[in-house]
Amino acid sequence: MALSNYNHTAAERFMRYVQVDTQSDPTSNSQPSTEKQKDLSRILVEELKALGIADAELDVHGYVYATIPATTEKVVPVLCYCAHVDTAPDCSGKDVKPILHPKYDGSDIVLPDDKSVVISTKNHPYLKERIGDDLITASGNTLLGADDKAGVAIIMDLANYLIQHPEIKHGKIRILFTPDEEVGRGVAAIDMAKLGADFGYTLDGGERGHLEGETFSADAVVVTFNGLSAHPGYAKGKMVNAIKVASAFVDSLPKNEWCPETTDGMQGFVHPTSIEGGLEKATVQFIIRDFVTEELANHEERLKALVYKTAEQFPGVTTTFVVKEQYRNMKEVLDNHPQVMDYAEEAYKCAGMTVQRKSIRGGTDGSRLSFMGLPCPNLFTGEMGIHSKQEYVSVQDMEKAVETLVHLAGIWSA
Repeated sequence: MALSNYNHTAAERFMRYVQVDTQSDPTSNSQPSTEKQKDLSRILVEELKALGIADAELDVHGYVYATIPATTEKVVPVLCYCAHVDTAPDCSGKDVKPILHPKYDGSDIVLPDDKSVVISTKNHPYLKERIGDDLITASGNTLLGADDKAGVAIIMDLANYLIQHPEIKHGKIRILFTPDEEVGRGVAAIDMAKLGADFGYTLDGGERGHLEGETFSADAVVVTFNGLSAHPGYAKGKMVNAIKVASAFVDSLPKNEWCPETTDGMQGFVHPTSIEGGLEKATVQFIIRDFVTEELANHEERLKALVYKTAEQFPGVTTTFVVKEQYRNMKEVLDNHPQVMDYAEEAYKCAGMTVQRKSIRGGTDGSRLSFMGLPCPNLFTGEMGIHSKQEYVSVQDMEKAVETLVHLAGIWSA
């Protein structure tokens, strides 16, 4: 089922969507974390309605729900295709200027607004596979927002195609666009009953052909050191400076292992993400990651031992060690529903791709959704160089993803 006679809309939609500032904010407690994320969501609702999808809606929490009606009379599982509208706070997403580079020839791409930003095959080997494709980048001052507006554009293009081709048999498809994925709260307020899907797929992966059914399991840890205050002129034998204690603790962390800088593949890590405080109180925040959920406790016990060892060097200091669960490895759920990955692999092959099953050294909305009752692996979009000014996406990768989703919907309803 080739889409060769279809005029794709993914690239045009994508280049419009990335110009809407939708950065999420990890310091905000609101839902969504930034109201500006709804600016794009409102656009999506209106475009869905213009396609004839009358039930498209944006709720107060920033979620877009919509339905592509079934075209088969068979009773088949309801699928959900999901992408997130927010972009990462790591790099500016304001005033994005997308640039189309037709028929990429393999040479370095020098971005015009900051010529020190160069996208090259040396730093991005996947570019070698995309020679001849039409690439989209930002201009050099911002990230692009392909993570995950490529996924959004792919799903919108799919909706456009299926509405235009009711002869294609498929079951009911639910569309879900989420806020706040980049700050770990992408599914915090989803109404699963309203969503009403049986199985899902996030569109938030990278290279063409990659199929991701495994993520890290993740915890957060907050370590607090409580010191003792005294006037610095009369502090001898009295003061315990929490800043110095926290600094000594961070310095005690291994330098050559157990950290993101030195791990890859299936290795887990312990990573301090912030340190702040004053004389009386200092905190260090960590993220703990491992593909084996049971290993999280081992990492945390090892970290706690370093806390106690540091505290012993500073008589009078007290500590707290608080663990918060973040998400779990989706593989634990997907292993109980092997058809979810198998059907995706079949769809990839129908679209002419070699499938590579991959593990994500991170998490997706699908991690949480899987444990909320919606088994949900992650599919490719072509988004590359994410969270940076060197971000890029191939138009042909996005179009291939649309084709894959069409095949996938058909396979589930066969």
